[in-house]
Amino acid sequence: MKKKFTILGCGSSLGSPWITSYNGNLKKDKKNLRTRCCAHIQKGNLSVLIDTSPDIKNQFLLNKITSLDAIVYTHEHSDQTSGIFEMRPFYWKNKEKIPVYGSLRTIKELKSKYDFCFSKKNGYKPIMKANIIRNNFTISKKKNKINFKAFDVNHGMINSTAYVMEKIAYISDCKKIPKKNLFYLSNLNFLIIDCLKFEKHPSHLDFVSAMDLINFLKPKYSILTNLHTDIDYFKLKRKLPKNVLPAYDGLSFSF
Repeated sequence: MKKKFTILGCGSSLGSPWITSYNGNLKKDKKNLRTRCCAHIQKGNLSVLIDTSPDIKNQFLLNKITSLDAIVYTHEHSDQTSGIFEMRPFYWKNKEKIPVYGSLRTIKELKSKYDFCFSKKNGYKPIMKANIIRNNFTISKKKNKINFKAFDVNHGMINSTAYVMEKIAYISDCKKIPKKNLFYLSNLNFLIIDCLKFEKHPSHLDFVSAMDLINFLKPKYSILTNLHTDIDYFKLKRKLPKNVLPAYDGLSFSF
């Protein structure tokens, strides 16, 4: 059975380079070309997407992803959601609404911003079905299923949702993890964690804070994501132990 996790995008909210061509003097290399954060899980014939970035169409095409069974959202910010419109072809292909999972807050915001996806609008049929999550939930297709644990992490002015599945944790937007939720992150094979900048930031983990968390949790492998234009892939890699990797677009691993 194919079991593959792919980081489709690992860039911060504007990616790198920005639309103005600004790239923060990053080395010219494909590993510094970053689209906005999202990820994909393939388990057999089950295809699950985490977030719909503004770059989702090209992310799917580059990674040859041709099926979609569900979308899981971390939070409602535009860099995680505004590609939602691109999912319409999967509704046409599957001939059924795409299940969407998120916190109560996230689902409310999605329904408000992208109401045409969830309710009939100007004669267009809704393409998605919203599911409010709280703790544990399962996404399945025939014999294949993925069990998710969901919990809140602080993301500055709001909470974002962290997910653990198949001994993989995905926490792309995070400033702090409440102590009561740290037990969800024990015995991980992979921790994918926010690391926006070397300097401190009000709504994201910085390099030192991310490494402190990794050293405390001791997962087998860690991947630093949501990288801003002042973090060069190669400079970051030199600072890391062998079991911690900087993310790059298209980075994948089997689980």
